[in-house]
Amino acid sequence: MIKFKSAIIATSIASLFSMGTAQSVNASQKIVDTMSSQLRLNYHIVDNNAVNHGIDCAALGADWASCNKVTLTLKNTGPAITDKDWAIYFHNIRMILAVNNDQFKITHVTGDLHKLEPTNKFKGIPEKAIVNIPIIGEYWQISESDVMPRWYVTSSNAEPKVIVNTDTDSDNLSAFVEPLGEQWKISPNDHNILMTPEHRYHHNNDIQLINAELLRGQILPTPSKLTVGKEMVTLNENGVNLVLNGLAKESESVLNEHFKVLNIPVSGKGFNIKASIDKSAFEKGVKGSYKLDITPEGATILAFDQSGIFYGVESILSVLHVNNPQIIPVLSAEDAPRFEYRGMMLDTGRNFKSKEAVLQLLDTMSKYKMNKFHFHLSDDEGWRIEIPGLPELTNFGSKRCHDLSEKKCLLPQLGSGPNSNNSGSGYFTRDDYIEIVKYANARFIEVIPEIDMPAHARAAIRSMEVRYQRLMEQGQEQQANEYRLVDPSDTSNTTTVQFYNRQSYLNPCLESSKKFVNKVISEIAKMHVEANQPITTWHFGGDEAKNIHFGNGYQDIHAAQKEAGKGLIDQSVEDHPWAKSQACQTFVNTGVVENFEHLPSYFAVEVSKIIKDNGINRMQVWQDGVKFANDANAFATDEVIVNFWDNLYWGGYDSVNEFANKGYKVIVSNPDYVYLDMPYEVNPKESGYYWAARFNDERKIFSFAPDNLPQNAETSFDRNGDAFAAKGTMDWPGAYGLSAQIWTENIRTDEKMAYMAYPRLLSVAERAWHKADWETNYQKDRQFKIGETHYVDQQKLFNDWNQFANLLGQRELAKLDAALVDYRLPVPGAKIENGKLIANIVFPGLSIEYSIDKGQQWQRYQGPVSLNHHDKILVRSVSPNQKRKSRIEEL
Repeated sequence: MIKFKSAIIATSIASLFSMGTAQSVNASQKIVDTMSSQLRLNYHIVDNNAVNHGIDCAALGADWASCNKVTLTLKNTGPAITDKDWAIYFHNIRMILAVNNDQFKITHVTGDLHKLEPTNKFKGIPEKAIVNIPIIGEYWQISESDVMPRWYVTSSNAEPKVIVNTDTDSDNLSAFVEPLGEQWKISPNDHNILMTPEHRYHHNNDIQLINAELLRGQILPTPSKLTVGKEMVTLNENGVNLVLNGLAKESESVLNEHFKVLNIPVSGKGFNIKASIDKSAFEKGVKGSYKLDITPEGATILAFDQSGIFYGVESILSVLHVNNPQIIPVLSAEDAPRFEYRGMMLDTGRNFKSKEAVLQLLDTMSKYKMNKFHFHLSDDEGWRIEIPGLPELTNFGSKRCHDLSEKKCLLPQLGSGPNSNNSGSGYFTRDDYIEIVKYANARFIEVIPEIDMPAHARAAIRSMEVRYQRLMEQGQEQQANEYRLVDPSDTSNTTTVQFYNRQSYLNPCLESSKKFVNKVISEIAKMHVEANQPITTWHFGGDEAKNIHFGNGYQDIHAAQKEAGKGLIDQSVEDHPWAKSQACQTFVNTGVVENFEHLPSYFAVEVSKIIKDNGINRMQVWQDGVKFANDANAFATDEVIVNFWDNLYWGGYDSVNEFANKGYKVIVSNPDYVYLDMPYEVNPKESGYYWAARFNDERKIFSFAPDNLPQNAETSFDRNGDAFAAKGTMDWPGAYGLSAQIWTENIRTDEKMAYMAYPRLLSVAERAWHKADWETNYQKDRQFKIGETHYVDQQKLFNDWNQFANLLGQRELAKLDAALVDYRLPVPGAKIENGKLIANIVFPGLSIEYSIDKGQQWQRYQGPVSLNHHDKILVRSVSPNQKRKSRIEEL
């Protein structure tokens, strides 16, 4: 009986406890639901030079003593909020240095994730009230896309919810971000020009419309030799007949599809296009070379190899027009690529991109004769490829969600929000990857996989920690340690470029790290074999393995002599990566490496041995990954290739020579010219990072001289819009190639990726394939500076650009339409002069529209338009197929 009563009492207590817990959870969820639905967030960038408001940025520890002031506003649209059991998590690419409202505090969580929560002084948010929270952040914010979406509310045991007016994947953040107004400059020394419609008009004003007849027969990218005849060939209803001897069926099928996109049938009765391979017909023996003749009787292609056949047919496709594809001009061309490496790097680690977007990128690359796809498959924020035997890499490391314990997923980053069904989550299955490689192979594109290490490895490290915990719980200690990537003894205090801690750096001193690398390389190599494209180049990564707090923009708060313009921090508590790892201390103490800073380059050499053991003879790295290696001979692979990514105006025009002279093949990858995640123009509405350049537009890329980097000082400006001087002081053996890059920190969707990639990629393809007459040859100690030296034939450069711009506007963009590519449409230039609207566009031939009634009706611009004094003018451009519009701007 006593036992029975005890059981009843215990059950009652448990029930009461359960009820209390449920009530607590319900109360917490009510707070989350209330705040996420009735709060309206507003983000106002007040000043990018917070010193104007009496802020001591140096004392706050800001890099280069630069900080900005922002006002966060929480508007309560409903009943009063008095509860303190809540937090708002948000993504911010600038480190928060101070909060100037004692009712709130902000804590850095990891990476760009921060937490805003009430303090003990919190007085609540009254009904219909507005609360302002002034904050100071590092550096500056000069683009709306600096602000990340999906701010979300949490409370104890409750499901997090996104604040409604921040819930978007779009770049249109106007629902909660105030217009920047005058805050579009980095500093008072920023001499860039804001691209208003009027400034854009002047920027475009030298571009002239070319008669379509003068563009007839022009091939993109430009061939080495081209002669266009006066005759035209008209295809009949049978289209073309492809007789491509020596070309693989898979590649011929690609060309068939490219004709069909232009509504040209491929049949056995059409216009004959015959091709054959004859290596002896080519003196230089360059892969991809071809000779093309189009006559009324048919077209013939003589090629050095299969890719030469493919490119020869693509040249025929190039001269066709969507509106009249049955007309082919008579012509003769001889062609060969300028660089062996004509590449594109896509980052899928920061924000995932679909297989379909990758395939579209590869197909577009092939049409413009690009041949290397650098596939960035991992980073701190995500692991994107299935590896048999290591399921945690994708079960855990490919997902981002609000799990503070990080047992189910990585913490949210870069605007992904609290749920795993977002742009931050996703991966390529083994079958997906094989399909991608096959697709690339049929288009003569080499897929170069990159697994970034030893830095930018947080997704892999945390995944292997989840694996470690699982196996330890099963009592399998040996297996648990097999692929562990951290030394548990390591307590180093270090901060990465993206504000992660020591668990962003794979430990280079552990055998288990090498075993992990071998496992990943061997599994991906098997996929390539199945796809019939064995790996010939493996990309090690190697970039940014450093503690940013030892950078030049900081100084020790304890230093006797302080330098103005540098942030003050306590460097005595800072460590280099792995400095407190016992395994790495042994390496330093026994002389395996000179110091901790040499560990990344040491690891690069060790991984080169693993690469070689997997039958791969070429290793590719970001240049800083081999910074402390003596030369290319230190590596096990036959060749070592570096992606060179120093900014030119910070000395990259000369430091590139150091790598070339150490025996590395150099792929020119400069962010201030060919990073396609930089904005198209100087305008807060144009998204993109801008640490390297305020803009990288089609004209700037087209004018880039990749094989004589000092020359670019005569044709472009630095980040501040100022002239800079450049000369090389060492010998330059020449570039191996040119590569564009797209990093995806704020590129959350496939559509945005297309916007950032196209049509800029066409300018990259032009410079990678063709060396222009206006490009000068490298000459040691020759100095270039815009406005002072005149080595570049500016008239030739303009003539080439003007033709290229016309080809895009009158021909190529229509082809992108036909291929369903969501490229960026340029915003027109426009101004009012003598009571009339005048407008222009960077790509002549594109349609311009204007509205005088706030966008209710749009009219086609066909010349100067007389206006009434009170008219408010809006302008936009329209795609050739009339289906898409550019961003609208008001004069």
